[in-house]
Amino acid sequence: MKKLANFLPFLALAMLLGCSSTQSLQEYYVDNSENPNFISLDLPASILNLDEVDLTEEQRTAVESLRKLNILAFKKTASNAAEYEVEKTKVNAILKNSDFKELMKLNSSYGKGYVKYLGEADAIDEVVIYGNSNEKGFALIRVLGKDMNPAHLMQLMQAIQKSDYKGEGLGEIGQFLKG
Repeated sequence: MKKLANFLPFLALAMLLGCSSTQSLQEYYVDNSENPNFISLDLPASILNLDEVDLTEEQRTAVESLRKLNILAFKKTASNAAEYEVEKTKVNAILKNSDFKELMKLNSSYGKGYVKYLGEADAIDEVVIYGNSNEKGFALIRVLGKDMNPAHLMQLMQAIQKSDYKGEGLGEIGQFLKG
């Protein structure tokens, strides 16, 4: 019995080391939420103020599937350029996980990025929007919902355009995302 008691800590350690060493997106958010190079914000979907907007039934369904937004942005400066490269590499490694399915690639004058999701194509639980600019930094936005549908994303964007939402409540992140 004593041998078994001495062996259990080693077994537990082996199990921990045997598990995937790739950090999850959730862990990445938590680990960096207090880092001064990052701007972090958790927002309820209600911040978009879409209750008063005249929406189609499809747009209303899209809005109701949305729960909250987690935003994490790395604001690049001359003094943190090396850390920016390290963090960008970490994010890309996390998002290369085969659980994330690519929905679309983004390429604009602001930078490059992509939209990926977790879940089934007709019942998405999480959408991840990643945008990167070598001059400004990167933003990572988790859109959390319940049974979202890819078509809902377009409907949601149309609903936000119908509203008079101008980024209220986003603070410093709003300025960062605007350019």
